[in-house]
Amino acid sequence: MFGNSGIISLPRPLVRRVDTLAQSFMRQRLGSQMDFSTPEGEPALLPTNSVTWRIFKNPVVLFIGGVTAVLLELAEPRVRDAIWQHSSFRSLALRRLQRTGLAALVTVYGPRSKAKAMIEDVVRMHGRVSGRTSEGEPYHATDPELLDWVQATAGFGFMEAYHIYVHRLHFFERDAMFAEARPVALLYGAVGAPTSQAELYALFDVMRQRLVASPIVSEFLQIMEEVPALPGVARPLQRPLLKAAVEILPQWVRKRLELGDRWTLKPWERAVKTTAAICDSTALHSSPAVQSCRRLGLSESYLYRRTASENLHRKPEAAEMSGINVGSIFI
Repeated sequence: MFGNSGIISLPRPLVRRVDTLAQSFMRQRLGSQMDFSTPEGEPALLPTNSVTWRIFKNPVVLFIGGVTAVLLELAEPRVRDAIWQHSSFRSLALRRLQRTGLAALVTVYGPRSKAKAMIEDVVRMHGRVSGRTSEGEPYHATDPELLDWVQATAGFGFMEAYHIYVHRLHFFERDAMFAEARPVALLYGAVGAPTSQAELYALFDVMRQRLVASPIVSEFLQIMEEVPALPGVARPLQRPLLKAAVEILPQWVRKRLELGDRWTLKPWERAVKTTAAICDSTALHSSPAVQSCRRLGLSESYLYRRTASENLHRKPEAAEMSGINVGSIFI
């Protein structure tokens, strides 16, 4: 899947220009820049040979997969109203996106001590989120059923975005990604989160009757069309990326949420796949993934040259197997 010669060698001036754009993108997504290259030698929650490390290096995948995950979360009424009633997304959408994006990257790439501290803060925050849905159903953000759904939707979104727009993932790579997620899912309280693709499908079947359309779904997409989530030069890609996120929803979910042809990519908009492929093959000095490789004494091209199958067949770093809950939608 990841060829040993998969890294793209661009002319140095172009690399500098792309890297500057990437830094702008990271500031846009994360707000203040965080240095992932320190402290030297401190491991992340996930091992460097994980499937998750390779998927999360791609900013296009993160954007598409994150939107897909939120759409699935908003389809569940308790999660939907926990988000809309207790967050600042409507008024401070960019700041909210920045915090959620930073949480995802710190969980995957950040030094373990910072990642654990962040998770503890999120769990405490969840303890204060409760209420009733617009239909009168009670909810609490610490409900394991809701946490399981958030964990599952995040895994599905990023996995499918990578699978459809970058490289096909084999079944064992998909299962590996869910297995990697298990320990951190437990830290968030998602005790029943899927640990395999089969368990993910089973959870979708269980949740099928709970997922409903809502004006909030349309409002979310409208906000995402208008918020400056990408730097100016990349702004024309924003709507196609949103369409790409809708397209990887299960068809029955898309129909249930009434996301029709307006959210289907036009032929000329399918360039998002080319963009995603370029991002997956270009090592950028400023990216959290590359910074984290430097922190751990690895080559900046580590995530671009080694194959996923080589990594998956290495002896597992069992003591460090961990995972991702981009998770929290309540951040």
